Amino acid sequence: MGARIVLADNGIEFDGESPSKGPLGGVESAIVNLTRALAERGHEVYVRNMCAAHRVIDGVEWAPLADGLPESIDLYIANRGDKLLGLMPDARRTVFWIHNPARYLMKWRYLSKLWRIKPAIIFIGDYHATTYPALAPSGMRVVIPYGIAPPFSDVGAADEPPPRRAIFTSNPLRSLDWLLDLWRDHIRPNVPDAELHLFCGAATYGSVGAEKAAEMEQVLEHARSMRHEGVVLNAPVAKERLVEEFASARVMLYRGDINETFCLAVGEAQAAGVPAVVQRIGSVVERVIDGQTGTIAGDDQAFAAAAVKLLNDDETWRRYHETALEEQSKWGWADAARSFERLIP
Repeated sequence: MGARIVLADNGIEFDGESPSKGPLGGVESAIVNLTRALAERGHEVYVRNMCAAHRVIDGVEWAPLADGLPESIDLYIANRGDKLLGLMPDARRTVFWIHNPARYLMKWRYLSKLWRIKPAIIFIGDYHATTYPALAPSGMRVVIPYGIAPPFSDVGAADEPPPRRAIFTSNPLRSLDWLLDLWRDHIRPNVPDAELHLFCGAATYGSVGAEKAAEMEQVLEHARSMRHEGVVLNAPVAKERLVEEFASARVMLYRGDINETFCLAVGEAQAAGVPAVVQRIGSVVERVIDGQTGTIAGDDQAFAAAAVKLLNDDETWRRYHETALEEQSKWGWADAARSFERLIP
């Protein structure tokens, strides 16, 4: 018999159909995928967030948070916000699912609630777990990585290598300026016909992205100025379109960021068979198997050299491509859902 599970979120407006309608941030995608997977496993699942209206989507009941919360709940998942933590004191278990570096929890409004409620804190990776001090209050500390969802987990091996095309699909404020300079000075001079296709912008991040739009626009203008150097700027796209773009790319280029705790962009690319070049920064090293599905570069020179090799060398590309397909889509949202089930009393 299934459990009754509530997930509450007070971030941007979205619901279970949002991934098919346009670009969606990693946290919001994770909520859609986890709750759908829990419903598929036979649980009664309710999401209360900033969605516009009450709807049942893929077996999950979505409704505005302002409409109130269901009763008699077995597992309550408070997502990110401290104001959500104490909303369901009668739930059999409360867990706190966080996605950003946990330093933001070191404020009294968080610490007081974490000390009183002592929820299990759900981290999304080993690096992520290190960002919360050992002596800070909590219940259990559990690492449950994001799953990889279709269509990225359903890709088959390519018959032929793609054209000499690199791809970047992350937040433009996460070292895109750095990548553009490295592309101009050290990568494209060694692969004169190569292109760097960017799929990024503020639209992915909803109202949060709007706040950063001006800062992002400066980076995007830098990209536009490099169109004669093979840089192609595209707006963010929905997941189904993105997997098609991955099929046309030989390598994902992304430096990494200390504030990133999972990097779904690289995770999705790797699952779709796109070799990746990253640096040893933050959680991105957990997404790439060095020397097998891509390169974890020690410095800028090594990063550029690895990018050039993958753009030019069909044999290396083929080996990394096939290993990525084999190894990087094994953990799906059904696996993540099973890990959440273990928290149900």
